[in-house]
Amino acid sequence: MPDVQVVVAHRARATLRVGDVFLKVDPDRAGIDAEVAAMAAVAVPTPRVLWRRHPVLAIERVRGAALATFGQPSPVGPASWVTAGAAVRSVHRTPLPTGAAAAPADGLARRLEEACAWFLAHDVVPADVVRRNRELALLALRPRTPCFTHGDLQPDHVFVEDDVVTGVIDWSGAGAGDPLLDIAVLTLGHPEHLDDVVSGYRGDVDRDLVRAWWAYRCLTAVPWLAEHGFGPPGAYPETAVLLAAAR
Repeated sequence: MPDVQVVVAHRARATLRVGDVFLKVDPDRAGIDAEVAAMAAVAVPTPRVLWRRHPVLAIERVRGAALATFGQPSPVGPASWVTAGAAVRSVHRTPLPTGAAAAPADGLARRLEEACAWFLAHDVVPADVVRRNRELALLALRPRTPCFTHGDLQPDHVFVEDDVVTGVIDWSGAGAGDPLLDIAVLTLGHPEHLDDVVSGYRGDVDRDLVRAWWAYRCLTAVPWLAEHGFGPPGAYPETAVLLAAAR
């Protein structure tokens, strides 16, 4: 019998691996619905859905290796990052569902302010680090034309083999959004591969806005990670990014 491995588990959801099957346990039916619909809509490889019985979604393992893990060196070369950029471009060309709308800028701004207040209350980094990253993050909240996005395109959600994308996983956050946020999340911990991703993307990419989204992502991710039991926030790679950006 294959072992049961806990891939991720927190108060919102959990993912288990049993052999070549992943079981995603998520009480949010809308999130699972969005994930299944997104995988059916995009023109990039995605995991095969084996079955679903709320609150569990069973999907098949995709072959290949993850593009990278945030905070660790990438195990693949620039060519794989270029093909990942092309895959992101394909995702962004997916038609938006009728009535889909991106999160309003005022909601994103409110989340940013709440995150900055959390940082100041918990003394994770110096106040000037919070201030400088907040100023940078606000640049990302400019008016933009939304498109279909993955919503949480971490590099360990993109699998490659022989410089070919074999699967993109975890689509529960898919929907209307800023395409530069997908690029930012993909390259956040691996800025040395931003040019590779942009090369494969073959589109107009404002690198300054990508860096602004790096700051926004880190500021808003650290409180969530801390509140969901992912260890001391001072040890997160997101915290290291904030400190580096403020130098």
